[in-house]
Amino acid sequence: MSQIPAASFKTRYFEDYRVGEVAEFGDYHITSEEIIDFAKRYDPQLFHTDPEAAKQSSFGGLVASGWMSAGVLMRLLVEHYVSPVASMGSPGVDELRWHKPVKPGDRLHARVEVVGKRRSQSKPDRGLIHFVQQGLNQQGEIVISFKGMGMYRCRSLEPGPDGI
Repeated sequence: MSQIPAASFKTRYFEDYRVGEVAEFGDYHITSEEIIDFAKRYDPQLFHTDPEAAKQSSFGGLVASGWMSAGVLMRLLVEHYVSPVASMGSPGVDELRWHKPVKPGDRLHARVEVVGKRRSQSKPDRGLIHFVQQGLNQQGEIVISFKGMGMYRCRSLEPGPDGI
C-alpha cells in the first residue's frame, strides 16, 4: 500500500493510477445548520431536521443524512483527488454503506484505494478505475464507504508495458 502526495492528483491520467495506492485527504467540518438545511430539502426526517425531536430518536441527537455524508465525500474527492484533466465521470457506485452516524461538530476526511483498472477495448482513449472510497471522522472511524468507478482519459492511445 503506497501513499500518494495530494498535489499530484490534478494532472493525472489513467496510466498514472496504480492498483494498491492509497490516498487520504481533506477536512470538512459538519455543522448543525448544514445538517438541517440539507435534510429539509432532501431527507426531511426528524432526526435530521429537529434537534429536540432527534433527542428522542435512536441516535439520541441530531445526525446528518447519509446522503449528505455522501455529498461531502464527493466534494472531498473532487477537490483533492479527481483529475480535472482526465476525469470523464462515473458509471456508478456499489456497496454504499453508512457505518456510523455523522454528528454536528464532526470533521470528515477521505481515504481512497485503487483496487483495479482496465483500459477500454472499444474506446482506447479511456480506462475504468475501480476504487474503495471511505469517509472517516476525526477519530479515524469509517462513517461511510462505497466501491466506486471512474472513467479517466488516457495520456496515450497505446497500452503501457503491463498491457493496460
